[in-house]
Amino acid sequence: MHIKNNNKSKTFIQGLRPFANSIPKTLKKHLKKNGYNYSNIIDNWTRIVSKKISDGSYPINVKMDKQMKGGTLVLNVIHGKEVEIEYMKNEIIDKINSFFGYNCISNVTLKIVQPKVKKHKTLPKIRNLNKISSKMKNINNNHLKISLNNFLKAYNEKSE
Repeated sequence: MHIKNNNKSKTFIQGLRPFANSIPKTLKKHLKKNGYNYSNIIDNWTRIVSKKISDGSYPINVKMDKQMKGGTLVLNVIHGKEVEIEYMKNEIIDKINSFFGYNCISNVTLKIVQPKVKKHKTLPKIRNLNKISSKMKNINNNHLKISLNNFLKAYNEKSE
């Protein structure tokens, strides 16, 4: 074995590098900020807390201190569920800390959000069925004619 001097002015044994040098810098920043805990909380949110809690809230951020302990979990809470989640803060903290095996989270902060209401677009009703039926008579394939008729019926029923 001989020693090789890289351009980074650090001495390494040939072919071997510290694992920290192979990780991209942006990933290092997230790992130092305890991004691992945040991603674990998000991935396992419904497993960590109960279904009742996970239906009314979801994590958006984890703020950790220098010692990587005593962090603050920021939750988005659906309007109307904030009182339930407020009373369950200690339960959430206990469940997350038991999931990680150490006191990772010491505080939970709530942000209230309005639930998104899905607006259904109304489809325009097809009124010129005479034109369409005359064009469908020119089609030679019976299977295609039947499929188009069923499509038109379903479309008009849905648009009502």
